[in-house]
Amino acid sequence: MNLFFINTFIALGYMGVQGQFSLSGFLLGFALGYLALWLTQPLYGKSRYFQRVPKTVRLVGFFLVELLICNLRVFWDVITPEHISRPGIVGVPLSAESDMEILLVANLISLTPGTLSVDLSDDRRTLYVHVMFLDDPDRFRRSIKAGVEQRVLEVTRDH
Repeated sequence: MNLFFINTFIALGYMGVQGQFSLSGFLLGFALGYLALWLTQPLYGKSRYFQRVPKTVRLVGFFLVELLICNLRVFWDVITPEHISRPGIVGVPLSAESDMEILLVANLISLTPGTLSVDLSDDRRTLYVHVMFLDDPDRFRRSIKAGVEQRVLEVTRDH
């Protein structure tokens, strides 16, 4: 059975035993389940699960920080009398190849205020992104490549 599902069942069991049916109870149970599975990993053989979970947590943390920063930037633009937005569309070359990788990169970009994935080239190598605050297109491309895309590829690919 997949270790993720086992970990999820441990988290749900923890919530039931504690009577704490909340996100914090689930996360604590998931963390305890991960620790228990990690301590007993010789029983299951080699698994990428123990490298993938920390990378997924890193991706989620990175996205939440970006979400906060971008929300504040859009909020500031809305409440100030002079607008600082400089909209534009930028083509970002992708290293992501699979449907899942491209979907995750495009959706994480679109979920961030001030950016919106607009189109994907026919050869699936370039993602076109509308940017609300475009100072330097090359810098924006680098930030996407080194930020969202790199972290998505760390989670989805075997390294």
